[in-house]
Amino acid sequence: MPETQPPVEIPEGMEVVATRPRALTDVPFTYCPGCTHGTIHRLIAEVIDELGLDDRTVAIAPVGCAVWIYEFYALDAIQVPHGRAPAVGTGIKRASPDTMVFTYQGDGDLAGIGLAEVTHAAARGENLTCFFINNAVYGMTQGQMAPTTLPGQKTTTSPRGRDIARDGHPIRVCELLSTLDGATYVERVMVTDPKAIRHAKRAIRRAFEVQMEGRGFSLVEFLSICPTWWGKKPDEAVEWLRENMMPYYPLGVFKSAGQAGGEQAA
Repeated sequence: MPETQPPVEIPEGMEVVATRPRALTDVPFTYCPGCTHGTIHRLIAEVIDELGLDDRTVAIAPVGCAVWIYEFYALDAIQVPHGRAPAVGTGIKRASPDTMVFTYQGDGDLAGIGLAEVTHAAARGENLTCFFINNAVYGMTQGQMAPTTLPGQKTTTSPRGRDIARDGHPIRVCELLSTLDGATYVERVMVTDPKAIRHAKRAIRRAFEVQMEGRGFSLVEFLSICPTWWGKKPDEAVEWLRENMMPYYPLGVFKSAGQAGGEQAA
């Protein structure tokens, strides 16, 4: 488990209004400016702190932009082969049922090479939590088309835009997994503004609570931005997400407590 630095001494007369969550180390994030991975990391860490789970949680790192999350979380963590996080998480959870297990995966890791692993983990009702970061592009490997790249969206491997006739349709992960009997809680959120961030934190908490109660598989999908490979400033990327990703990937609870539904996020 990474070691954190001693707390900073606060000068007399100053008031602390925000602190680093205990579940995060003081290692600087390695993400591009404007990327929302950092926001999502903090929300997960805050929930772990609030639920008192830091001493029994295992984070599973993907292959992708978040490959170094074991440096950022003050938790036990494991790096796994590309796409295999739910399979490894299954082994950890079955061997140690009291351990809280979460995977943190991008669209290539979860919806591409790892789609079989997450689908079967959900079908089996494995009692673990997956956090799925969907920015519709391969961020770590130079901006190639991802399974979630939108129709017509330009990437380094689809310079004229995704062609449905040639490349097929994007995969809607929440809609897919919510059809499986073993999936207990499935929700799609975003972190583009304060209200959305508060809602996303509630979704993270619900997903962990499902696992704490032993009720099976949970997944939270985050619509995320990639200013670098979208070729946009962060504020432009947020607007693009709202105008393009949200219509194709609507926010909402797709399954809760074993009941399929279309409850939309407030």
